This record gives sequence, C-alpha cells and structure tokens, in this order.
Amino acid sequence: MVDVAVVQTNELGDRSYIAHDGQVAIVIDPQRDLDRLQAVLDEHGLRCAMVVETHVHNDYVSGGLQLAHQHHAPYAVNSADKVAFDRQAVTDGDRLTVGDMQVLVVATPGHTDTHLSYVVTGPDGPAAVFTGGSVLYGSVGRTDLVDPARTEELTRAQYRSAHHLARLVDDDARIFPTHGFGSFCSSGSAAGGADSTMGQEKTRNDALTTDEDTFVAKLVAGLTAYPAYYAHMGARNREGAGPVDLSAPQQVSPAELSKRISAGEWVVDLRDRTAYAAEHLGGTVGIALGQQFATYLGWLIPWGTSLTLIGESAEQITDAQRQLVRIGIDRPDGSAVGTLQQLADGHETRGYRRATFAELAAAQQAGDPVTVLDVRRDDERAHGSVPGSAHLPLHSLLHHLDEVPSGPLWVHCASGFRASIAASVLDRAGHDVVLIDDEYATAVKTGQATG
Repeated sequence: MVDVAVVQTNELGDRSYIAHDGQVAIVIDPQRDLDRLQAVLDEHGLRCAMVVETHVHNDYVSGGLQLAHQHHAPYAVNSADKVAFDRQAVTDGDRLTVGDMQVLVVATPGHTDTHLSYVVTGPDGPAAVFTGGSVLYGSVGRTDLVDPARTEELTRAQYRSAHHLARLVDDDARIFPTHGFGSFCSSGSAAGGADSTMGQEKTRNDALTTDEDTFVAKLVAGLTAYPAYYAHMGARNREGAGPVDLSAPQQVSPAELSKRISAGEWVVDLRDRTAYAAEHLGGTVGIALGQQFATYLGWLIPWGTSLTLIGESAEQITDAQRQLVRIGIDRPDGSAVGTLQQLADGHETRGYRRATFAELAAAQQAGDPVTVLDVRRDDERAHGSVPGSAHLPLHSLLHHLDEVPSGPLWVHCASGFRASIAASVLDRAGHDVVLIDDEYATAVKTGQATG
C-alpha cells in the first residue's frame, strides 16, 4: 500500500501530502515553507522523486518549483497551464512511474479549468487519490474563482468530475484533498476530518448525493466572499516562486516607527486583541497573530504596500513571516520588538473599551448614544442581526470608511476576532469604538439578535 504523510497548514486550511513507497516520495501541492516538508522526508528517510500540482492555486503561493529544483526532481504541472518555467507537462490519462508507485493523471475540471487529480497505486492495497480542490471531504472546491460569470458552467464541470472519479476508483480508495479544512477555496458542506474513502464520500458528499441541478443550485447559493489576495496568487504561481527568506527583517527604531505611522504606512501589531484594546500605538492596525492572521492581513492590506510588524518577541515576527510568505508577502519592510512603552518613545498611545453583549444591552437601556456596527459577511448577516445595527463587512470596511456612522460605535462579528481588526481600523481612522468581544450566539440566546 502507498503510504501517505500529511503536512497540515492550519492557518490556510490546506494540506500538502507526501506519498511514498518507503524509499522514494511524490510530494503533492507543497506549501512554500519547505522546511516542514523536508523534515518529514528526512524523518522517513525518503528521497523526493517527483513534485506534482493538482492545479494553479488561488489561495497560496506554491513551493513546488523550488522543491523540485532542490531535489532535481521532475515537476508535474498540467500541459494546458501557461507557465513561465520548465515542467513535466502532464495531461489526462498519462501514467507515471515513481519507485514502486504508479500514478494516473485524471482531468477533474471545476475548481479551475485545468485541475488534475492523481490516482497513486502501489503493488497492493487501496489507491490514494489526491483530489486537490475537486472532491473534498463532504463537498468540493468552490467554482467562482476563475471567472464569476462562468460559475454555473464550472459548477457543472465540478459535479461531473466528482462522478468521474467516483466511477474510476474503488470504494476503498483513500481520498486526500488539498482544500476543505477551513480554506476559503472550500464550498458547501466541507466536513474536514482526518481521512475519508470514496465509499464514504458516496454517502455524504454534496456532489455525489444529489442530482446535478440541485447540487449546482445549492453550491452557487452558498458561495461567500473570499480573500482579496487570491487575485494575485494565480499569476505568481504561473511565474514560479523562488526560495523564501525567513531571516529577521530590519529592526526599526521607535523614532522610525513613529515616522512610518505618521506617514500612514501599514504598521501591524501582532499582540492579542485584549492587549491591543487596552493600549496601542495610535495609527497602527491590530491583527492578532494566530491561525487567521495571514488570511485577514492579506485580505485587507493594499497589495504591495509597505508593511512593518510590531511584536512582543522575535519569535512572533518569525511566525508572522512564515504565514505571510505563503500568500506572497515575502519580506516585511521592518519590525519592532519590545514592550509598548519601549516602542512608543513619546508617540501617542490609545486604547478602547472591550464589552459584552450584556453590556451593550445595559448601555441601550440606559439611553446611551449607541450605534452597533456588524462586520460579518453578507451571508452571515442574512441569517440574522442585531435589530437596528449598521452593517459593513470587515473585508470592505477600508473602502467604505466614509459610510461609517458617526458617534460611538459598538463593533461586533461572530466571535470577536474580526471585530477586533475592524475596531483597530476604525480607531486608526479616528472613530470612538467599543469592541464587543463576545460570541454572537450569546446575543441570539438572549434575544438581542434575530438569529
């Protein structure tokens, strides 16, 4: 049986894979920080003999070309993809041999026009099917990234690709998708989980349990907003990305930091939202370092703009850099590490209140001037809201600051994370904000929200 090692990138909701026969390996859809993959290869004593891409990725910059160069291995990419580098061009029906493994290339358009899946078999045991953004656990990859005008066409292609794979492999074939673990490339009822087989997918997958028209209507209706940085990933992957540099960026003095803030540059504070709300350098943006850090920074920052990171330690800066290179933000323009008092050096510090939905209710009952601002996505808002609240999704806030109501703003999302980013953006713009650092579900339970 083909052995498969999983390398998870929880921050983007994706997985890379190493399929091997105990001696040589095929690496599928590698992320760009290759040291994690190399550690797995070394741990198992494997030689990387081939690198393959299921598709030109929309949600991250691939490390495939660089990994192939490092190991002098062929790099398999669809022959129909117009790329600026040498690759092993593959197409539907091709059969490749890697060690004791056989690889069947299968066209599975839908997520992208040129999407491929790879069926890998060994001398015995069930096949391993690497499905990229085609068949996911419980659903399929989204179909509106190539061209919104072609969404229905590609959704129908996605449905047919799923059925083609289901007919092609046995029920015990193991399914290994790249997306579906929190990635915005997922759609429908993506189930996550540790593993699945084609037989399991036949009982639960949206594409395999309904007719085509029902599937198309459901998937299209469920598509939500996706990060703005996706627009830059395809072009970068067609060019072919080089090695990453995770060395420490230039250290910025407090005086230089103040200068950059005053010039309106993006200076991002990595501390948690509680610390940021209590006190921060005026003019910064607070995006707590965590699993969603790169997604939301990449979504909000004007692409190509200067970026300086503020952290409590050098390790925080390095962790942030690792996340950022995956989406093509290769090098921050500087960093500053230390306590807020050390970094302020006379620069204005600000803070704002954190509150609960219960405290919001108390303020409203007391007749305080309160405007509630909901920064959730449109699809979330459609299920219910705080009556009388204003609505500006976080991802569009910077473009609609002139529409933000005046007066004190009580800002909420579903859990507090996105609201904390929005509060920092609004504070930067001079608004009087209160961060509702609470679960929206609490407001629903108490009757403050409609659902």
